[in-house]
Amino acid sequence: MDDRFNTIAGWTLAGGIAALGLTIVSGMAFHSERPERMGYAIEGVEEAGEGGAAAVEPIAVRLAKADPAKGADVFKQCTACHTINQGGASGIGPNLYAAVGKAHGHVPGFAYSDALKAVPGNWTFDALDAWLTSPRKYAPGTKMTYAGLANPQDRANVIAYLNSQGSNLPLPAAPAAGEAPADNAAQENVAEGADPAEISNQATPGQGTPEQSKQNQIQAEEKAGLPKSNH
Repeated sequence: MDDRFNTIAGWTLAGGIAALGLTIVSGMAFHSERPERMGYAIEGVEEAGEGGAAAVEPIAVRLAKADPAKGADVFKQCTACHTINQGGASGIGPNLYAAVGKAHGHVPGFAYSDALKAVPGNWTFDALDAWLTSPRKYAPGTKMTYAGLANPQDRANVIAYLNSQGSNLPLPAAPAAGEAPADNAAQENVAEGADPAEISNQATPGQGTPEQSKQNQIQAEEKAGLPKSNH
């Protein structure tokens, strides 16, 4: 009986030791820490640092260093819905030849969504940048299902490529480094000068005005030594 009990206890202890060892080994091989970089990019989500989302350069700055060839590579993911050759047929989306600078909903015969047609203005560089960032934010209710292009420079590259396909509009001038907005000199002059009310009170009355005649009379009476009259 004792031998049988010892055998059972021995096997139980050995099983516990084996289970503990497997737990330690599996913990070393598999861990639940978040990787430094995700395995795939999520469209429409900007990369952010510890201080929040990184500031995005103005589109004019990004266009100045844009590469249309790189934009053509990025545009390949758009070809499932769009053509861009001159005279190309529209598909799920409209043909995009010479689209930069045109009005929203400019392709004849294409069934644009009411949401997009309701957006005022044209496809400017800024408008395209906002649209490619998030079509659903740019035109809430749009039929466009694309989530958006997260990388700001990729958007600029695509816009430069689109512009090269039939539009060829001049790129906007990038602001100079450290350029500050012009100050209002007129407001500064008022702030640094005398009080306008004081300047008005100290002004000399014009010749021939009632105020000038009154002053002349007072001066004449003072010179003659006459008592001042009640003016």
